[in-house]
Amino acid sequence: MTHSIVVGAGFGGIATALRCRALGHNVTLLDRLDRLGGRAQVFEKEGFRHDAGPTVITAPFLFAELFELFDKRMEDYATLVPLDTWYEFYFNDKRTFTYKGDISHTLQEIARFDKGDVAGYQALLKLSEKIFNLGFDKLSSQPFTRISSMLEQAPALIRLQSYRTVYGLVSKFIKNEHLRKIFSVHPLLVGGNPYTTTSIYTLIHYLERKWGIHFCMGGTGALVDALEKLMLEEGVVIRLNSDVDQILIDQGRACAVALNGGELIEADNVIFNGDAPHAYRSLLPSNLKRQLIRRPDAATQYSMGLYVLYFGTRRTYQDIAHHTIWLGPRHKELLADIFDRHIIPEDFSLYLHRPTATDPSFAPPGCDSFYVLCPVSNLLSGTDWQLEGPKLRERIVKALSDTILPRLDECICAEFWMTPDDFKTRYRSEHGAGFSIAPTLTQSAYFRYHNRDPDIPNLYFTGAGTHPGAGLPGVLSSAKVVENLLNGATT
Repeated sequence: MTHSIVVGAGFGGIATALRCRALGHNVTLLDRLDRLGGRAQVFEKEGFRHDAGPTVITAPFLFAELFELFDKRMEDYATLVPLDTWYEFYFNDKRTFTYKGDISHTLQEIARFDKGDVAGYQALLKLSEKIFNLGFDKLSSQPFTRISSMLEQAPALIRLQSYRTVYGLVSKFIKNEHLRKIFSVHPLLVGGNPYTTTSIYTLIHYLERKWGIHFCMGGTGALVDALEKLMLEEGVVIRLNSDVDQILIDQGRACAVALNGGELIEADNVIFNGDAPHAYRSLLPSNLKRQLIRRPDAATQYSMGLYVLYFGTRRTYQDIAHHTIWLGPRHKELLADIFDRHIIPEDFSLYLHRPTATDPSFAPPGCDSFYVLCPVSNLLSGTDWQLEGPKLRERIVKALSDTILPRLDECICAEFWMTPDDFKTRYRSEHGAGFSIAPTLTQSAYFRYHNRDPDIPNLYFTGAGTHPGAGLPGVLSSAKVVENLLNGATT
């Protein structure tokens, strides 16, 4: 029987392991950490729980499909609930925008800023649906292993204005600057700069409208646990604390992986779910033919880094939504500092996660659990995070205390943080990037890391750095691409 090894147990690796098992393969899933989930780890401190990684579920059917492969129901393993308020936006001038699933409410919110932009948003949403129909429905689960596949789609992509950036396309329909920031925020959730990310990513507007935004009760970690239970029931072999040192190539094929203790595990297929640049730099033979498309070098643009502050509060903030986006005084210039100039500025914008808004079990009674994600430059900045981490913590806590979390500085507790240094050491992410390579037009589809190596026919890749991209829908779809390749797809 075919033996497939999956290296890396993030959501892309878990989904791939299940899809391979459904094809009848013997499957071994390896991960160097002591818990499944990749970046979707769970941290607990002093009675407070934190999802360490993804917290926004926008395409729940992609998870449901994994259970349906084995004629099972996700509802019997995990409970996903739709959120009424998707995001609360807070601006530096103290204006707010509540983004809900109710389209009529969204139009009312838009009208508070600029009545003229109501029709513009409706037109943007219609175009987003067209982009979704091509970019997600037709292309997200299809391989792009040949340049001809990209060229075949070029006319349609041009018609849908994919040559524009997300911010550029949004600005064509929306005139109010506050609203432009709101409706171009999505690239930041997958590691991209709205001013440089291809407008293909505006499909997320329609994706959200079609399925909503969900939360898994117990957290994203509970969803990982549900998938672990499914894998064990279906005979997937899971090996944690198993660090892969090498992917061995013999006569043009991946034949085995070597663990850091010297153990060799032979395989008919090797699927890598870590950061693709790391694999090509550190795990594969140095004489393996390199193509520009997959070589980690100065021409590659990486996503931003992440500074994540986790903390509890000895009180509750009942008026704070599950997801809040706190925008500072600068926008384009701040993102240029982060993505292009690689400096750590004094100001920032933040994503605030308060899971206790939906699930009180994340904190002790009378308390709240939070994390604050602050986009920063990746390690190309040369930042000394031992020095800068505490300073950034102070600035963030003060800014929140002065605005949406009054007296936070007096009630904060059980705090700790992660920096790009941690993403590099813990997750082996090149340059400590939070989302692998950036989602620019020249790093999308065929121009992203291929889901199958161009020269090694049984070496496959899933995850944020591969086609179709980062974010939960992206990495879950990358597993579907690998499944299609294993089934003989050639596009």
